[in-house]
Amino acid sequence: MFLSAAIRRRPQFRVGVRDMTPVALGIGAWGLMTGVAMVKSNMSVLEAVAMTLLVYAGSSQLAAIPLLFAGAPAWVILATGFCVNLRFVVFSLHLRPYLMHMPRWRRMLHGYLTADMSYALFTKQYPAPPVTDEERLAQEAYLTGNYAVTWCAWMGMSLLGIALANL
Repeated sequence: MFLSAAIRRRPQFRVGVRDMTPVALGIGAWGLMTGVAMVKSNMSVLEAVAMTLLVYAGSSQLAAIPLLFAGAPAWVILATGFCVNLRFVVFSLHLRPYLMHMPRWRRMLHGYLTADMSYALFTKQYPAPPVTDEERLAQEAYLTGNYAVTWCAWMGMSLLGIALANL
């Protein structure tokens, strides 16, 4: 599992979970609506589930749905998703000093899992990059706690939306 025991045991992980939990309702509602929208736009359940699990970007998913329905070329759909998510380039540039000490695979995992609200809460909690190894571990634990809640809320409610719309 992507959450190592060493990260989950740190108190900052629990603080990250606690801080993100009130936001999870809104994230879940957005995921539920996105799941319903995908199925109601004539995507198959398999396509909607695949898009939910692989894309993990609600704005891109919602921007792509009408393009898919209209039969737009793949490059148009991909370019739209890229433009909608350009804010993540800014997030990545800002988080670079926080994460650069990690191996590439872990930075990539953090990049995939970090969403708008986890970025916002993380940068509010930690306005400066870590200096010591202890600070690095604390900050990673907090960020991981944030996106553990975000990912579960999004995936769970999006998949529920797909199931309900299919009924």
